Amino acid sequence: MNFELFSPVFCIEVAKNVYLCIVNQQIIMAKTPLWQDEYWLLLMQAYLKSPKGMKPTYSKTMVDLSMELHIAPVQLAAKMEQLTRLDTPRLERIWQTYAENPRRLARAIRLWREMKGFGQADDFYEGVEVSETFEPDFRPIEAEPSLTPVALILILNLYFQLIPQTMVVQTPEVINMGRLIGVPPTLVVNVLELYQRCDPYLKRDGNTQHPLLHACQQIWKRFEGKEPEEIDAFAQQLKEYYQ
Repeated sequence: MNFELFSPVFCIEVAKNVYLCIVNQQIIMAKTPLWQDEYWLLLMQAYLKSPKGMKPTYSKTMVDLSMELHIAPVQLAAKMEQLTRLDTPRLERIWQTYAENPRRLARAIRLWREMKGFGQADDFYEGVEVSETFEPDFRPIEAEPSLTPVALILILNLYFQLIPQTMVVQTPEVINMGRLIGVPPTLVVNVLELYQRCDPYLKRDGNTQHPLLHACQQIWKRFEGKEPEEIDAFAQQLKEYYQ
């Protein structure tokens, strides 16, 4: 049994490609799709990307690779940790072959993608049923394409750090949030106001037809009952995606 550690996530591989992960004090059993040796090359390329080293679990580099491979960032980070340890002869050979030759590594990855159809991702997955779990969190919301569920989570975390009177465009935290996720402060305020309507302690009324209301309600329900500190810890990880 291998113990994988990458703060602030802990994973234990309890069986081949099956991980027992502790994420934000929650225990999650996750099964990694069939792992291919070629995936190590993509992980190595991510590891070698400047600045060289382990990448934060929710960095854009890791999330983009997770979306491509349909492997959750938490599981992919566990694999990267395994790669850095070079704890098998196979990994040692891969590292010796490619680590000091970025061009060779890039060429091998390009050829693999061409052979597997990744050059035409839509054609490759046409007719193939893909079970998605984390992927929708990083995709634009139909009602407001400039936002994703991840952005809504970050704004929810901000909601618990402010009082209603400060949920205005002039508040520095609101301005900074808009800069971080790349939207106007007015849109951040709109979401904060929608969360006020979701908050059972405020019981605010308003337009029930607002296009973003359903998405905000879904995020609120997802984190309902969580401690603000727990939400904040998760949000700090997610911020890596925008940095």
